[in-house]
Amino acid sequence: MNTELSPHSLLPPDEDMDIIHTRKYETRVYRLNESEMLVRGAISDMKPPGLYVVDDPDELEIHQMQVEMTVTIPELEITAVKSSFETHPHSACPKILDHYQNLVGLNIARGFTHKIRELFGGPRGCTHITALLQAIAPAVVQATWSMAVRQRRESGLAPGAVDKNRENMHKGNINTCHVWAEDGEYLQELRAGEMPEPPLQVRERLIELGRKPEEWRIF
Repeated sequence: MNTELSPHSLLPPDEDMDIIHTRKYETRVYRLNESEMLVRGAISDMKPPGLYVVDDPDELEIHQMQVEMTVTIPELEITAVKSSFETHPHSACPKILDHYQNLVGLNIARGFTHKIRELFGGPRGCTHITALLQAIAPAVVQATWSMAVRQRRESGLAPGAVDKNRENMHKGNINTCHVWAEDGEYLQELRAGEMPEPPLQVRERLIELGRKPEEWRIF
């Protein structure tokens, strides 16, 4: 596993602020084959220079936990797990690592967060790995859209083409957020047969490149 976390921050500049703690999450999802993805996640807690160790010029990492999982497509079932403590404050911390093999067989879909709390909440696990797993789950779901786009491209279809796979993903998104509300405007348009608009970022980028937004749906 690569233990380096990106130094880039999405937050506003804070040079004039008295920072006392930084937590970072990173998740990457890789395509292994048509039916499997590899998911890697890391969480890191950093203390600013000189806070915990007086006159220390460098940041001090208190936690860094990592998880790697193999997940099937389209079932989203976890079939293999590796977890590690790269940085931990107590010598006893790693004793809980074997417990995370209980992730194998779980489905990363609705109910996953509840199951994680049930299996690993409180004294049954590491609070930081639990937080990491809860952050990883929606990223895995997002990655299924990337897998679908890749499969379309390999089949000679446009990224936004409406096929059986895309229709099934639409069904899986119902009631996951306000945009996908069962009685919401977006789903009503889809049910009426209207073609879905490309993501705003895709539309804007195509225009910047001097291309037509319709290209998202039709080559």
